[in-house]
Amino acid sequence: MEYNAKDIESKWQKFWAENESFEPENDFSKEKKYVLSMFPFPSGRLHMGHVRNYTISDAFARYYRQQGFNVLHPIGFDSFGLPAENAAIKNGADPREWTYSNIDYMKGEFKTLGFSFSKKREFATSDELYTKFEQGFIIDMYEKGLLYRKKGLLNWCPNDQTVLANEQVVDGCCWRCDTPIVKKEMNQYYFKITKYADELLEDLKKLEGGWPKQVLTMQENWIGKSDGLAFDLHFDDASKEKLGGNFESFDVFTTRPDTIYGVSYTALAPEHDIVTYMLEHDLVDAATKEKIEAMKNASNIDRQKTKEGVPLGLNVVHPLTKEAIPVWVANFVLMDYGSGAVMAVPAHDERDYEFATKYGLPVKPVIKPKEGELKLPYTEAGILFDSGEFSGLPSKEAKAKIIEYFEKEGIGKKTTNYKLKDWGISRQRYWGAPIPFIHCDKCGLVMEKKENLPVALPRDIEITGEGNPLDHHPTWKYTKCPKCGGDALRETDTMDTFVESSWYFLRYCADESNWEEEPFSKEQIDYWMSVDHYIGGIEHAVLHLLYARFFTKALRDLGYIDVDEPFSRLLTQGMVLKDGAKMSKSKGNTVDPDELIQKYGADTARLFILFAAPPTQELEWNDSAVDGAYRFIKRFYERSANAKACDTKPTIDHSKLSKEEKQARKKVYEALKRATEVYEERYTFNTMIAGVMEAMNALANIENEDIWSEAYWIFTSIMEPVIPHTCWEISEKLFGRKNLGKQELLEEVFVEDSVAYGVGVNGKNRASIEVPANASKEEIIAAAKEAVSKWIEGKEIVKEIVVPKKLVNLVVKG
Repeated sequence: MEYNAKDIESKWQKFWAENESFEPENDFSKEKKYVLSMFPFPSGRLHMGHVRNYTISDAFARYYRQQGFNVLHPIGFDSFGLPAENAAIKNGADPREWTYSNIDYMKGEFKTLGFSFSKKREFATSDELYTKFEQGFIIDMYEKGLLYRKKGLLNWCPNDQTVLANEQVVDGCCWRCDTPIVKKEMNQYYFKITKYADELLEDLKKLEGGWPKQVLTMQENWIGKSDGLAFDLHFDDASKEKLGGNFESFDVFTTRPDTIYGVSYTALAPEHDIVTYMLEHDLVDAATKEKIEAMKNASNIDRQKTKEGVPLGLNVVHPLTKEAIPVWVANFVLMDYGSGAVMAVPAHDERDYEFATKYGLPVKPVIKPKEGELKLPYTEAGILFDSGEFSGLPSKEAKAKIIEYFEKEGIGKKTTNYKLKDWGISRQRYWGAPIPFIHCDKCGLVMEKKENLPVALPRDIEITGEGNPLDHHPTWKYTKCPKCGGDALRETDTMDTFVESSWYFLRYCADESNWEEEPFSKEQIDYWMSVDHYIGGIEHAVLHLLYARFFTKALRDLGYIDVDEPFSRLLTQGMVLKDGAKMSKSKGNTVDPDELIQKYGADTARLFILFAAPPTQELEWNDSAVDGAYRFIKRFYERSANAKACDTKPTIDHSKLSKEEKQARKKVYEALKRATEVYEERYTFNTMIAGVMEAMNALANIENEDIWSEAYWIFTSIMEPVIPHTCWEISEKLFGRKNLGKQELLEEVFVEDSVAYGVGVNGKNRASIEVPANASKEEIIAAAKEAVSKWIEGKEIVKEIVVPKKLVNLVVKG
């Protein structure tokens, strides 16, 4: 039997396509498994990160089908987004044509890799039908107060010419192009994700054990729940007068009310309303104005590096001591978090201390450690001093007492704050789902009627890279108001593409019977959800996963579904590296999956991906290891000739086998046992594959055809999820594919006829023995004495130690 990867793989890919081999059944009485990979953006070609992701999910899907589960293993394309539009600008291509031609190419790659995706549920998020259902959700969310529009200072990417959500700003730069973002005041649509902050946080407990701890921690930190004291700082009379009576106070929040007696200044964000008022009314000099404008234009990350500030010539009154506290503008205070104002306690906060030291502001220590010397800044809990009636209290008790005092006096209250902010979804680009709203001079902001959905993108578009193309289209944005029938304008902002990926997993819970009529079937949602295995990169820990969790809960509250959490189990795969770095075109270290398949075949690529490293770890590309994977498959295929064809697994009398045959058979079943553990518990495919390799080596000198047939009956079953083409070919030739199902362990092969012992004298290893498995302690010791007779001759044995199934140690003297 000569191995020809190309012929074998094309044969079975054709068979699977013609027979629709991987479509889920509509038998909802069967136990189900929903296995899902994070779907790709159709950039044109798969990269090795994609191949790893889908190979892992395909292994799960194939395994569960063998175990008798009804398996949903779908794929789609996250097809809206800037790359398509940027390609259009660069190459003069139409974004739609560019996107869908790439999808066609990638579908071909999926086929050549043998991925067992459902074809009937495949879609792209730029399909107008998908947009129709999504726009329907948007209208419902607006009606229920989960979506709103307001003006605010937004993250603007000068390169991509669009707004970004807070989560899409990484180290002060655009998550896609690394351009430093700037702040720009614009109207924006927001999802009220903050309404779900507590539930999003609390429900992380439901995911413990199913999600990596690292991801749970990242989500918890992003939501950023903190308890503390909120209160107003009131301006003194002179400051009120300077502000023309327009501002009485501003509010601050602190998690450290125990430090309140140490407040020596307060700071506002450069974008704060009070600062804006002073700039607009020339209440600061030109130099101060210039410094404030520079702060506003700096990226958030730069604002955190070097502390900069200017005094405003205003004072507030300390709520307890009644002392005057100067008001500054500081670059490290951001409007994105809290109220854009902070109380500064330099003695007990590193950032405040650095700023105070730079500008010569007072530093007032009010907390000291229980033991040892006070060194500033001291940021830990301790004992209060110089804190009025609260002096002498430990920090924890003081926090509660101070909050209680503020509430009793009506000057503040205990408050819970969140780092999480509402999700801004407006994007000023063409290639995205239009937001289904209309601006009418008479009626204001009006929703499109659902019967008019989808609001589809115009096809005759000119993309220049200058501003939003929908704004410049000669006809598309001009429409009639659904309420009054008068002239009106369509909303030209499109949605953040993370909206599409926040519910795509629900869309797969539909089939041809209801595909056109509704986004998903309630019956299928109840059956398939939640996703049993979700596979994707750690880079989506906050962005996609948090948004998907929110969207699921929002759709639940709108009555669409009865699901709290979308993904039961999450596997975050490691990156694929080459030469120690992440593969990228700019580094010149990419590997083309098409070329790899052309040279070795898809099964080689799949085997290498799963054998080179456990899924959660980084995978270092190794050309010689790829070659080794090919050689193993070739040997695996050709040695199947040692087995005889049969319709059922051979029945073997284990007691009549030779020692070598028993050992080989044991290795085969050890591989089977390991395979079950891998899929159900550890996901370390490399150990399962290593088990098969060990068993193959143990079979090398075995001539018993029944043992070979039994081995391949098991091998082709447990290796089918890894190298499916090869295993289907062998299975068809030998077993009529009757073995590709659940395999039963035989305990008899693990029963040892004999047991090996190491024999030591005074702790030093001297020999080894093999005794019958049922040998008594006396028989074991007798055999041991015989084996080391020359080391114990003429000596007194003072102690005999037997460690069952391991060693015998004889302690002698003389």
